[in-house]
Amino acid sequence: TYEKIILFYLDLCLDLGRAREAKDGLHQYRNLSQSQAPGSLEGVIRHLIEKAERKCRDAREAAEKGESPPKPTVAATAGGETPVEQTVDDDDIDLYDGNPQSILLSTMSTDPEKAQRETAMLFPALKFLWEVYRAVLDILKSNSKLERLYHGAAVAALRFCAEYKRRVEFRRLCDMMRMHLGNLTKYGGANVARFEDGGKNNKVRGWEGWTAESIELHLQTRFAQLETASALRLYTEGFRTVEDIYNILQISKTRRKLPGVNIPPPKAKIMAAYYEKLTNLFWVSENYLFHAFAWYKYYSLCKEFNRGMSAEMKRMQASAVLLAALCIPSTNSEKGGRGATKPLGRDAIQSTVEDDIAKEKMARMATLLGFHTTEPSREAILAEIRSRNIMEDVPDYLRELYVILEDNTDPLDMVEKARSLLDTLRAETGVNAETEQDAKKEEEGDAEDGEDHTLAKYVEPLTNVLILKLIFNLSAAYHTISLDHVRGLTSGLGVTFEQMEKSIVLSAQSRAFSVRIDHRRGCIRFGDAALESDEMRGQLSTLAKRLTAACDVLSPPNNKALEVERASTYTSVRSTLESEHLATLERRVVIEKRKEEAERIVQDRLRREAAARKAEELARKAEEDRRLVREQKLREREKLQKIQEEMDALEKKRYLTAMGRSVENMTAEELREVDTAALAKEHAEKAFKKKEEAERKVREAAKQLDYIVRAVRIEELPRMKAGFDSRVKEDRKRYEEEVVARAKQAKEQWESDVTEKVKLGSVSVFKHTSHFESMIMSARKVVHTQACQREDERAELEAEKGKLDRARTRKQEEAHRVEEARIAAEKAEAERKAEEERLRKEEEKRVRQEEMERKERARMEEQREREERERQGRSVPRGGMGS
Repeated sequence: TYEKIILFYLDLCLDLGRAREAKDGLHQYRNLSQSQAPGSLEGVIRHLIEKAERKCRDAREAAEKGESPPKPTVAATAGGETPVEQTVDDDDIDLYDGNPQSILLSTMSTDPEKAQRETAMLFPALKFLWEVYRAVLDILKSNSKLERLYHGAAVAALRFCAEYKRRVEFRRLCDMMRMHLGNLTKYGGANVARFEDGGKNNKVRGWEGWTAESIELHLQTRFAQLETASALRLYTEGFRTVEDIYNILQISKTRRKLPGVNIPPPKAKIMAAYYEKLTNLFWVSENYLFHAFAWYKYYSLCKEFNRGMSAEMKRMQASAVLLAALCIPSTNSEKGGRGATKPLGRDAIQSTVEDDIAKEKMARMATLLGFHTTEPSREAILAEIRSRNIMEDVPDYLRELYVILEDNTDPLDMVEKARSLLDTLRAETGVNAETEQDAKKEEEGDAEDGEDHTLAKYVEPLTNVLILKLIFNLSAAYHTISLDHVRGLTSGLGVTFEQMEKSIVLSAQSRAFSVRIDHRRGCIRFGDAALESDEMRGQLSTLAKRLTAACDVLSPPNNKALEVERASTYTSVRSTLESEHLATLERRVVIEKRKEEAERIVQDRLRREAAARKAEELARKAEEDRRLVREQKLREREKLQKIQEEMDALEKKRYLTAMGRSVENMTAEELREVDTAALAKEHAEKAFKKKEEAERKVREAAKQLDYIVRAVRIEELPRMKAGFDSRVKEDRKRYEEEVVARAKQAKEQWESDVTEKVKLGSVSVFKHTSHFESMIMSARKVVHTQACQREDERAELEAEKGKLDRARTRKQEEAHRVEEARIAAEKAEAERKAEEERLRKEEEKRVRQEEMERKERARMEEQREREERERQGRSVPRGGMGS
């Protein structure tokens, strides 16, 4: 069967490493079996994926064990060709993720032989498997019957990228799946309403529209894609995957609004799994705000679908929601205080623009994730926690920690209060201050192993938030504080001063508050001492005003001299006022004239340039049209010539094949040199000879068969006569015996009948039955007469009813015939009017065409006469000069 053939073909491609040929074979088999046998196509694809994955695993095990790479087979190297798939310098798969750091690190490998083995054995298998995944996803991208297989292959490809750390391939896979989703949304989405009634979608072949199962499969695949992005630390792809999930949810929401479409919303369990993966993604990317919102959504959905959730699980999840919210760094600039920074001038404008961009991004991400607010913030999530009574499921020590971090407490004892609570948290989670850094390093180094559901990971972010809270409270109470005092306040938190200094610097860069660390004097200074600050902005002007007032007091000015000087100034101004006014008016007139002249010159220049551009554009367009016409004619001529050559070549091949010659090894030049007429003549002669030879053989065979049949009949004639005579004798003997037997049997039957007649004659039974018979027959005659009367009446009624039915039918047929005649007359009248209209339009078109031709001839005649007159006018002066 075809399935066995394609399986053998794919196994051969796998052994030879020919991914491109395997892809072509899959496409051909898809076209062959997609509509008739989709189950066979599914089996072939599963077989290929399983064999390719097994080959990849075997190659990795062989590379790790140190086995030598296998030598290329004879089939793979036949003809001196090297399979493209055995080379590793291809754009579709990169050995070192395409970045210079990986290439440099590869040259410094501790085991060069292992790297060489991987290059020779593992990477060809990886490339083949990657090409198989791409081909399968491209084949099944719009096949509703094999949609589960498509998503299974997509999940397997994502698992391949995560297992072998293929970041570049993961990006390409995400782009491919995003393109497939976009095509389905654009051409087969919710807006295509005409496909709801069972119609076929001609734009996406094989796609039967969105169903609840397809939406759920797409969501599951995107969840796996999100998990892989988190494992590979590709946060940009993770956020783009979040956008894809939002688009799928919007498709589900839009489909539910269509009439007659019964698609339930995604299950709460599926959405809970989605937000659970988001918590891990946002935690690894250190986006604590959306990590807290994701935890809140996950907690809400778990309470919705898991009614029987245990108290311990509810306590753990509520604690995680609260701790995730407390880990969000607070923007203390909104609360005011000495440490709050208010940028001014250009910095203020830049800060406002950046804040607007950040708010827009946050609102868009909140919309994509389906949060309850478009302005997510630390205050919003904490307010939601308080309004939903999540604090009731939180342990008491976490409530106390919440009070310390949220209320303005004394900075001198807040660390002492919080340290015991953090120690309690460490004790419950099994993490101490010494092993916390090691746990963090292990978590960063192995983030792809899964999400940590314990509360241990929140200890360090809470410590940073506590340090920032402490610094902010100190800035509200102090102008300057010593570093030793700060070290004493934070000594029990288990963090070094370098870590605390890093947190302070990062907060100062984000304009949470203004602080300077003075290591020379060993202190921390709060507030902004810049020249453009609110405190220093008006100092110079105030100083100048006060110094002027002091000088006036010490040395009073001479008022009379000032009045005389002011009066002379006013007199001179009044004397020159009119002349200056006239000069100003004249200058204004001159300026206006110059402006008008300049504008006129510019307009003339622009007009000339526009005319030149227009003429150039028209000339270029005309030349382009002529070139296109020439190229079109040339292409048509070449196409006709090529078709004629192909037809001649096919005819020559047919003649040569019919004559028994091999045309597989003949080139196009050799076929072109063959004379078709001579070939046809030779073929006709050979066909005629072959026909004559066949007819001669038929005549000889018929003659030989005639001789054989005649001889056989001569030999079998005596035997046939003897057999006929013996059969006649046997038949005569059997007939005589049967006649004697029948006569004997008839005689015995006659004798028995005579005996019975004698016995019955002695008893006169039939004489007593005549009276009874006459009585019964009279009653039956009465019943028969009544039945005949009823039947006559029924027949008359049936005849009358049939007559009425026939009359009604004739009337209906007559009305139908009249209606058909009327419709035919109307149709004929419409056709006659259409024909008259067409003839009228053609007549008008012909008249217009004749008028245009007449005008064109008149114009050409006039132009010719004008040129003739100009030529005669030019010739007359030359004649006068000669005379």
